[in-house]
Amino acid sequence: MTRGFIVTGTDTGIGKTVIAAGLAGTLGAHYWKPVQAGLDAESDSDTVRRLTAGRAAVLPEAWRLTTPCSPHEAARRDGVSIDPASLTLPDIDGPLVIEGAGGVLVPLGEHLLAADLFAAWGCPVILVARTALGTINHSLLSLEALRARGIDVAGVLFSGNGNVASEAAITRFGRCRHLGRLPWLDPLTPAALADAFAHSVRMDLLA
Repeated sequence: MTRGFIVTGTDTGIGKTVIAAGLAGTLGAHYWKPVQAGLDAESDSDTVRRLTAGRAAVLPEAWRLTTPCSPHEAARRDGVSIDPASLTLPDIDGPLVIEGAGGVLVPLGEHLLAADLFAAWGCPVILVARTALGTINHSLLSLEALRARGIDVAGVLFSGNGNVASEAAITRFGRCRHLGRLPWLDPLTPAALADAFAHSVRMDLLA
């Protein structure tokens, strides 16, 4: 098994954290959200801790920012500047699931984008894509941005209701693997997530 995976998305609110939780729980991995922007509700780390029910080890965030917005702006409002040196990969044994903040080109500082960190970390990326209208454009642009930086793309994992035509277009034009589709889960429980991952996600393609 590779050292780890980076989970990023094409948009906000598309289930990236749920998929990161499912992946970390299935692998029995460590989970790391380097930058958390927004502390009013349950944090992404808290969500993963709840949804993995002890099957994943949740590492502390490097940065916890108050405002739920782009990390560079959240940092400015908190009066801090995100130091790239603080975002080196944690030294752990076993696989690591890293959840990025927002999408591929989200700014973390004046001269630092999320994709720049992905390239430095050297882990393959799983791109989470929604299946609703607009996903083809967003997904293909994200894939191009990743590949322009020499980042290995493990594949695209879709989230939401099935859309065979859009999913096929993204994997064909994007020249990437279809890792499955996680449907919306209601209720979203640790058992439901583990079962959905077992039946809907191509873990064999990540080996």
